[in-house]
Amino acid sequence: MPAKILVVDDEPDLEPLIRQKFRKKIRQKELQFIFARNGVDALEKLSSDSDIDMVLTDINMPQMDGLALLMKLAADYPVIKAVILSAYGDMDNIRAAMNLGAFDFLTKPINFQDLEITTYKTLQHVQQIKQALAQENYLKRLEAENLRLSTELDITRRLQQMLLPTETELRQIQGLDIAGYMQPADEVGGDYYDVLEHNGTVKIGIGDITGHGLESGVLMLMVQTAVRTLLINNETNAVNFLSTLNQTIYQNLQRMGCDKNLSLALIDYHQGVLTVSGQHEQMIVLRSNGTIERIDTIDLGFPIGLAETIAEFVAEATVQLYPGDGVVLYTDGITEAEDMNGVQYGLERLCEVLRTNWHSSACEIRQAVIDQVWQHIGEQKVHDDITLLILKQQ
Repeated sequence: MPAKILVVDDEPDLEPLIRQKFRKKIRQKELQFIFARNGVDALEKLSSDSDIDMVLTDINMPQMDGLALLMKLAADYPVIKAVILSAYGDMDNIRAAMNLGAFDFLTKPINFQDLEITTYKTLQHVQQIKQALAQENYLKRLEAENLRLSTELDITRRLQQMLLPTETELRQIQGLDIAGYMQPADEVGGDYYDVLEHNGTVKIGIGDITGHGLESGVLMLMVQTAVRTLLINNETNAVNFLSTLNQTIYQNLQRMGCDKNLSLALIDYHQGVLTVSGQHEQMIVLRSNGTIERIDTIDLGFPIGLAETIAEFVAEATVQLYPGDGVVLYTDGITEAEDMNGVQYGLERLCEVLRTNWHSSACEIRQAVIDQVWQHIGEQKVHDDITLLILKQQ
């Protein structure tokens, strides 16, 4: 786009002279000149063309002189810069014009070499102002967008926290001492855990959604709702349960155009027997005598939402719990938590703190683990959500 210059002068001979002197720039569409006979005519031109960059104006004109025009420019068109034309030696008008915001001045008769230099200097200044304003507007839009996203994330985070099992719910479950913990790395976490009781059976779920943020938080809400719906509909077959849940999540992710998925393990507890299905981190089984067993879930399922059908991958493993025995479920935000040197917390460290504190209540064990994990992390940035679930047979 050519730079637009509004020339305001009541001398009719000025227009052909400028067109002749700048004919090459006009032909190459570097410059475009618009002409007005006085301040009133100039304001009409300005109101009909918002792309004018510069005003070259005489001072002494009929109807509205250049000084009055400068006052209107300063009030209504602050980005446009004006260069005034004045008779040689007319210092009073030149000083008045500069005080009113004129960028520069030229004396008559016009030296067109000086006019060309001044024109490009003025246009360069105008361009710098426009760039600064564009940057300011961009930052304002960015701030508004960040505020909007922050609000969305905050709403999703609150919904997510509202759907976590409460301490009261966990205390009411017969036969198990349960304690849970989830700390998102961001405003909305990508981890999922739940404990639901229905018809004498306790359904326990833990999952880790890829990434974190708004999409992960929404996916977590979908999973929680789908699990509860299937449970209320009395779906007890592990293959059907996980297959139906996966198909629901998969189809929603396709509609969203989202490439996320999640690891998910589901555990059914009934009268001391645990049945686990689905693919997630190793499940840690602790016996009352301090012995630790690990159950690898890699062959018990398939990531949820990654493929449309997963029935062929779903299998089950069963664990008998006796008084004082229990299981620990977690996400890799714990085992992969890094200290300032990049050393991970690790599964062995987790097993050791569990073994050392297994004589305590589920809440005390949870606190011992979390305290040690945060002590390990120290000042390091937390890169992943941290979720822990302790279940202890009473």
